[in-house]
Amino acid sequence: MTLEERIAQVKENIARAAREAGRAPAEVTLVAATKVQSSDTIRQAIAGGITVCGENRVQEMTAHLDDDAYAGAALHFIGHLQTNKVRQVVGRVDLIESVGSEHLLQAIEAQAAKLELVQDILLEVNIGGEASKSGVAPEAVSALAEQAMACPHVRLRGLMAIPPIVEQPGGNRPFFAKMYQLYVDIRTKLDHNETAITCLSMGMSGDYEDAVREGATLVRVGTALFGPRPPMKTV
Repeated sequence: MTLEERIAQVKENIARAAREAGRAPAEVTLVAATKVQSSDTIRQAIAGGITVCGENRVQEMTAHLDDDAYAGAALHFIGHLQTNKVRQVVGRVDLIESVGSEHLLQAIEAQAAKLELVQDILLEVNIGGEASKSGVAPEAVSALAEQAMACPHVRLRGLMAIPPIVEQPGGNRPFFAKMYQLYVDIRTKLDHNETAITCLSMGMSGDYEDAVREGATLVRVGTALFGPRPPMKTV
């Protein structure tokens, strides 16, 4: 299959999963995870119907921005963000999906204030309680959300998670269901900001259809679009 055909297939799968859950397919946005892809491949993906790109690594993102590779699409930062890289990301992306600590939140607020802008973010939740993953614990989401709401240069848009790796089909649905409940709870508690909190980012190539069935509004898909990733360049 060509890249354009794979994009169409993934979109069709998303639409089918949404309809199965009684949702409108338009409620779900496909984010192309463009990690280690070339600028030409990114341009081809956008020409083939991708409207949002998601980058994991600051250095790759910066190179692609300099190359104007994302023209015609929104850009999300979806990888682990170190505080010393915040200045390279804030104001250059439409959404930072991976804010998983108060320390990072405050660093983003400070840089956004310096640039006199408001940066959209998602709070990353470590939904599986894995020591190897970043993100705030589920029971601490509400407190971090309140802190985000108090930041004048940050706009909280919702939640993001990367569930544990599972072997059996459907194994992540309980994690997705828990994330959806957290998302609903946050919207309820922060009802004065409800119109801004509209994003639940969860699901990747192996489980995005289940994520859609459980309420995802953003799915981050790489391999299912681009095939196996080429070796990562060392920089």
